[in-house]
Amino acid sequence: MLWMAAFHFVFDLNHFGLLEPRQDFYRDALWTTQRTAIVSLFLFTAGVGQALALDAAQPAARFWRRWAQIAGCAALVSAASALMFPASWISFGVLHGIALMLVIARFAAPLGVWLWPLGLAALLLPLFVAHPVFDSRWTNWVGLVTRKPVTEDYVPLLPWLGVMLWGLAAGQWLLAHRRALLRGALPRAAAPLAALGRWPLAFYMLHQPVLIGAIVGWQALR
Repeated sequence: MLWMAAFHFVFDLNHFGLLEPRQDFYRDALWTTQRTAIVSLFLFTAGVGQALALDAAQPAARFWRRWAQIAGCAALVSAASALMFPASWISFGVLHGIALMLVIARFAAPLGVWLWPLGLAALLLPLFVAHPVFDSRWTNWVGLVTRKPVTEDYVPLLPWLGVMLWGLAAGQWLLAHRRALLRGALPRAAAPLAALGRWPLAFYMLHQPVLIGAIVGWQALR
């Protein structure tokens, strides 16, 4: 989450013309590689989290309550991005993807070791299958597009479901073979990060308004 916040802070500085030289966050490998790594960490840990939740016998009502929070926040992201980026608003970003993938992961969890090949198939399928029917905003959430849509955030079902399924499989393996790794005490220095990790959705929703507000306020004071 700290990496994501730092990435977004630099993006915001660039957006408001405060970086020299200007950066290309959409094509420069320096930034696109970081984005891929950050999203991968998000989805992988979300998969591990589902393994832990199922192991702890999380009630279905609690799962669906949390799912509704994520889906609601995804809708807010779409609305806010439409105001700030009318031509490239977010119709299916990371929260939209997580909302859909969590449902699939929860029902796929009993597959156990089969999650590894299923995850690999999800990762590889977009490399071999693409069709123009998936290029519209109503269908590009599948991921089998012939061209990447013009949007500020795009995390389609394929290939990203594969990352979450691998996280789920890794979590199940750790619970079965290395449970102590998931139950050990944290170093004191990591306590603030652990506290932050308990509120990921709130942090995700608030960090950009805070950063943008700080930049706009600083510009106004100048």
